[in-house]
Amino acid sequence: MSAYIIRRLLLVIPTLWAIITINFFVIQIAPGGPVEQAVAQLEGHSSGIMERFTGGGQEVGSLEPSDNGTGYRGSRGLDPEVVEAIKKQFGFDKPMHERYFDMLKNYATFNFGESLFKGGNVIDLIIDRLPVSISLGLWSTLIIYLVSIPLGIAKAIKHGSRFDVWSSAVVIVGYAIPGFLFAILLIIFFASGNYFSWFPLRGLVSSNFDEMTLFQQVVDYFWHLALPILAMVIGGFATLTMLTKNSFLDEINKQYVVTARAKGLDERSILYRHVFRNAMLIIIAGFPAAFISIFFTGAMLIEVMFSLEGIGLLGFESTIQRDYPVVFSSLYIMTLLGLLLNIISDITYTLVDPRIDFEAR
Repeated sequence: MSAYIIRRLLLVIPTLWAIITINFFVIQIAPGGPVEQAVAQLEGHSSGIMERFTGGGQEVGSLEPSDNGTGYRGSRGLDPEVVEAIKKQFGFDKPMHERYFDMLKNYATFNFGESLFKGGNVIDLIIDRLPVSISLGLWSTLIIYLVSIPLGIAKAIKHGSRFDVWSSAVVIVGYAIPGFLFAILLIIFFASGNYFSWFPLRGLVSSNFDEMTLFQQVVDYFWHLALPILAMVIGGFATLTMLTKNSFLDEINKQYVVTARAKGLDERSILYRHVFRNAMLIIIAGFPAAFISIFFTGAMLIEVMFSLEGIGLLGFESTIQRDYPVVFSSLYIMTLLGLLLNIISDITYTLVDPRIDFEAR
């Protein structure tokens, strides 16, 4: 197994390289890069940008594409040196291939550089947003698995019963409700003050969090997370519940279960000592993808609605602004975590079912 793990770890390197390379060249040729973003702010007479690139004394006019190879021209008196200063500030005074190799060299040492628009080190920005994303992703995934797996097993055991029918209806209705719409309803009824004001609308913790006792801090933390997590998990039960149910139904009807019953084993022993181990393989396979999707993307709208500054919102804002260091570093970290979680998933396979031997394959 150790040789297999080493091979998988080595495969992480070319996989990361391929993903980063493809995205680098796709994004580089896309219109509306950071230079254009800065130019747009100059056109809007943004005082901060003007002082940054003109020293406060440059008369700024509108910008138009140039035909002389410089990229832009000042149609109403914009100094070309200002445009060159913007390009140099963002590193676009270098050829594309040079920027590409610089990025690879920096990312190999986990040096993600500085954000183009937010200011500060990219790693510091990501670390500042991690508590929100980890909280939402971890607790949402945990709740979905803790509810869906027992529910799916119960539905498989009572297949065709009234419990199976109404529980299917409930989880499917929950799946049909968009998370952001459910979040709006939760805000209106439980946080807006129109009906109740039981939960806060902003932040991960209260402003006086540091002054609280440990117990009060734990309560305050989950008090702030209650509505966002509920909005995230409402649509997550259906897929995993039905997957668990169908997986267990498939195993329950196999010959080894019939043989175990013929030998006189009780149903509980058959279910949890034999069926469970085989049926859970497909559930384990989906865990890395489920966690990564919730951790990085599934929470973006929820973060916006509940004023939670997490990784999802950071990635969205950076994509809109063409803040390439933040975009690429988020992609790099997300891909790396996904690849490592897939390796952990394979290791878990062997723990659940020792008959699986990746080394032999």
